Amino acid sequence: MVLHRRSEEYAELFGQAPVIFAALGGPGHVLETANPAFFDAFTGGRPRTGVPVGELVPELAQQGVLDRLDEVYRTGSVYRNRGGRLVRGGPVAQREEFFDVTYEPRRDAAGRVDGVVVIAVETTGYHHAQLLAAEQRVLLERIARDAPLAEILDGMARAIEELSPDMIVSVLLLDPDGRHLRHGTAPSLPDFYNDAVDGIAIGDGVGSCGTAAYRQAPVIVSDIATDPLWEGYRDLAERAGVAACWSTPIRGLDGRVLGTFAIYHRTPKVPEETDVALSAAFTRIAALAIEHHRAVEAGHVAQTREKVAREDLAFVLDASTAIAREPHYVDCLERMARLTVPTLAPLCAVHVAERGQIQLIAVAAATRAEEALLDSPELRGEIDNAVARALVSGTTGTYQVGSRPGGLSAQLNVTGYLCVPLATHGRTFGVLTLLTTDRPLDCHAVALAEELARRAASSADNARQFTDRVRLACDLQAGLLPPELPDIPGATVAASYHPAGEGLDVGGDFYDVFPLSDGRWALMIGDVCGRGALAAATTGIVRHSARTAARLLNDPAGVVAAVNDALTDQAVGEERFVSLVYGELRHTASHLALTLIRAGHVPPVVRRADGTVEEVAQPGLLLGIGPAADSSPCSVDLYPGDSLILVTDGITEARSTSGELFGEDRVAHALSALRSSSPTADAILESVSTAVAAFAADATHDDQAVLVLSAT
Repeated sequence: MVLHRRSEEYAELFGQAPVIFAALGGPGHVLETANPAFFDAFTGGRPRTGVPVGELVPELAQQGVLDRLDEVYRTGSVYRNRGGRLVRGGPVAQREEFFDVTYEPRRDAAGRVDGVVVIAVETTGYHHAQLLAAEQRVLLERIARDAPLAEILDGMARAIEELSPDMIVSVLLLDPDGRHLRHGTAPSLPDFYNDAVDGIAIGDGVGSCGTAAYRQAPVIVSDIATDPLWEGYRDLAERAGVAACWSTPIRGLDGRVLGTFAIYHRTPKVPEETDVALSAAFTRIAALAIEHHRAVEAGHVAQTREKVAREDLAFVLDASTAIAREPHYVDCLERMARLTVPTLAPLCAVHVAERGQIQLIAVAAATRAEEALLDSPELRGEIDNAVARALVSGTTGTYQVGSRPGGLSAQLNVTGYLCVPLATHGRTFGVLTLLTTDRPLDCHAVALAEELARRAASSADNARQFTDRVRLACDLQAGLLPPELPDIPGATVAASYHPAGEGLDVGGDFYDVFPLSDGRWALMIGDVCGRGALAAATTGIVRHSARTAARLLNDPAGVVAAVNDALTDQAVGEERFVSLVYGELRHTASHLALTLIRAGHVPPVVRRADGTVEEVAQPGLLLGIGPAADSSPCSVDLYPGDSLILVTDGITEARSTSGELFGEDRVAHALSALRSSSPTADAILESVSTAVAAFAADATHDDQAVLVLSAT
């Protein structure tokens, strides 16, 4: 039915995409259809339709989502919410998620709202990563400017509790006697509790923190009321109102325990993967803060250590920032390899596991010759086994080099090497290998390499996701353009499409060429207002409406009117402007006869065989802004050697570095400057594209499309 055409189009568009889509019907918001991403996010992957979404996902009612659906259904207005927070799960396994959501009213043929279409992208990882990175940066800056340890730890605890309100943070510091723990910070625990644990002895069974410091390993207590480690402290925990405690030992660069970092919950709770990552990240920050403080307090001897810590901190910050700026997966790992030389080691190699194979993806050395040697097959085998072990175990390993003839020691003077796993989300996907030629790699270098590897792995994983999403957007864009231009008797056709920059949004420019009955052909070029999913859906509407109408109607004006009807039917309550040039071509005995209709688009241009350039200035309004299209056809005859050139405003509005527009005059100049009297469509396309690229210096701020038809 027409009533639900839009929901069906969205369902088809987002069927296998990571974007969450759901169509809800009626005032009760009954789930009519949804894509797999919706069911994976909210029902554990079990498809279930025909029930109110509030019944399917009860948490929505408590957090205002159903109220928002009611408002959109009642008012018929689109509502967009960036970074909306949603708490999922019960009290024991509660989790916080964030989404970018668009609620769109769906209307029937009479224009009445009969449902709501929901399109969402989960941004939880991005949201938490941004907040976490910002808080870590603030804390690192405080450390760098010698802020008091109490201020740093207290700021860290409050930052975590703001990021995750269900958490209560505590830091205990190792007493100089090495046998007790002292209060460091716990701003949300009551004073009587902090006083009671200040000076607690380290030992097995002494709560979570005393046990973690004793075992030198994380201790997870999900229910204090039943765990034997808390037998002597249950009453104290009950008075303080805490029911779970996860404690992690804080280790220094030399591996010694400096204290404990604990996260409390007021209800029994098992840590999730994100909780473990959060604890690990801030435990390292706490370690940096404590060691920096000890260095400042230690006097003259510790001053040298403080200088090293500053340099390490600056190196890690600068290196991780530089790596994070790289948008592509391979570029991230190559940048990491280059940054380690010579600060960490004179030679570096990076391997990744791809499709069951270990691949050398980057090398770095002081000279090209050394890099070539590292990349040589005869030297790879010497470290391949160590790399394979690091991939399997996920742990760092140090190795000595033997005196094999022609090996690492003989050709590069390597004395030893270090393999550091690159891991994210619990999966080891690569290995950073540092090779030394003089001094052995000590614990300090190992810790620094591990910290850099942790940060680089996260950046590389984000870059891989970005690259995958860019590829998805490119594939979707490619699906909106003809896969291959057809062969038209008596003519040659050429086209190009260049998206604006490299991003995740699908562009709005499009073109199409397709056959009609009686040997006729249709061609069009257009530009949809906006970008992204809505632009993609609108492009699909225009192309499919035009193709369908053109095969039913022998009337270009009728085709354009049908496209306008389709846009205005779909665009109630939102802007869906489209500029378009649509034309139909037929063959005569001597030439090609075209009927063109221009609807608010850049004027078509005709280049005659003698080099004369003419503009087809027939006016016309944009489509999608009114119920009736302003369709005034005009005729254009192309004789052998003549060409029709159609461009989008990304060509005419390309700007130079000084801000000057390329303009229609420069299009005409590029065409008239062609030396050939009968240039091919490809030659004309190349001339226009080259002129724009030279003028704009590759600073493309809008999509660019060109379609050329040349009579032969």
